[in-house]
Amino acid sequence: MRLRDKVCLISGGAKGLGAAQARILAQEGGLVAIGDLLEKESSELVNEISIGCPNAISMRLDVTSEKDWTEVIDSVIEKFGRLDVLVNNAGIYQRATVDETTADDWDNLMNVNARGVFLGTRAAIPVMKHNGSGSIINISSIAGLVGSMTQA
Repeated sequence: MRLRDKVCLISGGAKGLGAAQARILAQEGGLVAIGDLLEKESSELVNEISIGCPNAISMRLDVTSEKDWTEVIDSVIEKFGRLDVLVNNAGIYQRATVDETTADDWDNLMNVNARGVFLGTRAAIPVMKHNGSGSIINISSIAGLVGSMTQA
């Protein structure tokens, strides 16, 4: 129970790696908030992990929206009174070569994968400063380090 009563917010937490993170954080005693566009999947995951983490919540979060980040952080504070851990997990992948990638595709990729991390971090820092501590974990893909013919 290394995270007993620590409030943990995970962006993109509805499925895949984010869902695995939510399960582990709940098993370790964390109070879990899942922010994702996949509202149905988020709710189902909250129902699953609520057995061991009765205070788990899910909220709609578009990581590219400053307003959504503000509302989600405010909701976490209203529900739990604090925020101890932010996991910037939301990310998208596009399989396309550079010449197949439109400027809109590129902007969407950068908005989710880079801007979303910036907005989440910026929204969480004042709350964590007020608490006197906190942890921000930024998840990335190896795709950011290694080139591929099918990725712009």
